[in-house]
Amino acid sequence: MCRLLVIVALLACAIGVSAQPDVDPPEWTKTQRLGVGQTVYFNAWGGDPAINRYIEWSAGRVRERYGVQLVHVKVTDIAESVSRIMAERVAERDDNGSVDLLWINGENFAALKQADLLWGPWTGRLPNAELIDWQGNPTTRIDVTLPTEGFELPWGTSTFTLFYDRSHVASDAKPPPRDPATLLRWIEAHPGRFSYPQPPAFLGTAFLKQLLLLLTDDLDRVQRPVGDDFDAVTARLWAWLDRAHTGMWRRGRLFPRGGPAQRELLAGGELHWMMSYNPAEASRAIRQGELHESIRALHLEGGALANSHFLAIPYNAGSKAGAMLVADFLISPEAQARKSDESVWGDPTVLNLERLPATDRAPFEALQPGAATPSPPDRLLAEPHPSWAARLEREWLERYVR
Repeated sequence: MCRLLVIVALLACAIGVSAQPDVDPPEWTKTQRLGVGQTVYFNAWGGDPAINRYIEWSAGRVRERYGVQLVHVKVTDIAESVSRIMAERVAERDDNGSVDLLWINGENFAALKQADLLWGPWTGRLPNAELIDWQGNPTTRIDVTLPTEGFELPWGTSTFTLFYDRSHVASDAKPPPRDPATLLRWIEAHPGRFSYPQPPAFLGTAFLKQLLLLLTDDLDRVQRPVGDDFDAVTARLWAWLDRAHTGMWRRGRLFPRGGPAQRELLAGGELHWMMSYNPAEASRAIRQGELHESIRALHLEGGALANSHFLAIPYNAGSKAGAMLVADFLISPEAQARKSDESVWGDPTVLNLERLPATDRAPFEALQPGAATPSPPDRLLAEPHPSWAARLEREWLERYVR
């Protein structure tokens, strides 16, 4: 099993197991009764057709099972939904808000939690919550250093992964770059073939955080809020980027707008690299004819940035019962197995497969990872405190947006 960063394990022990379920069967029956006929407005990123199809399939299943109408509100950035919820609080729209369920993590969770704009704790009420790997995967209970305390339900796990075209990047005699220093030398030797999504796009910010964790000498420091030592802690990151940008696509003056745009550039041959939080993304794209079969994956030496992504219910959701029914389905073995299938989405499960009966475990065991799906990294790196992401984004924009 992969070794988690020590601070993650210590924090997991400190917060205990309060996120685990304490289900009251009569109360869940009441939730099922109240949810019938409700419409649940699910705010989730809409930039990937495969994910959109998966949510559409889920909508059909919860309609059949619970009589709930699930509406996917496709957003470019979940921060849009966070801003809407905050605006509704200012307007005193404390009931029947426009968002019933949202897909969040990181600084967006921190902002809503700090402003007391999330409903809960609620995740322990779900019957399927007992199947989550609460103990083996501490990121199910910790969101960028913050305990979720039952206000977020883990939906999937993420590991920062780089993908490359081996026909241009590597050979049997020459392995691909696997650390920031060798990657920088590759970029300088192959002008125009590397880039990353423009921050604050979440993958662009993730790349900054991944580099920061590998280039800093003090991992513990970034687990605490950003302070007056920001310039000193990040100096090596900006030095790396200053050099790398001169050899990047469009000489670092333009950047892909997000993950799908970067994948298109890789498919078209303009770039020889892309990045994702989903280690199965390239294998899925190859299966769907969107990427060449020569694409392979790697995790940088020193560790891969890792987290879970979550579902949350706003404080003013009008269909809380329906939202809980949808959420419970989305962590069911049926829904999680389908989501883990690389031909569908390929998003790794949050469930503890050892807790599943053989019939529910079988679909997971039948999954076959593609050639572009990497082995788990030797080390998982905990996300920095959310204040670092906001400061990194602001500093990046000041330095590189002209």
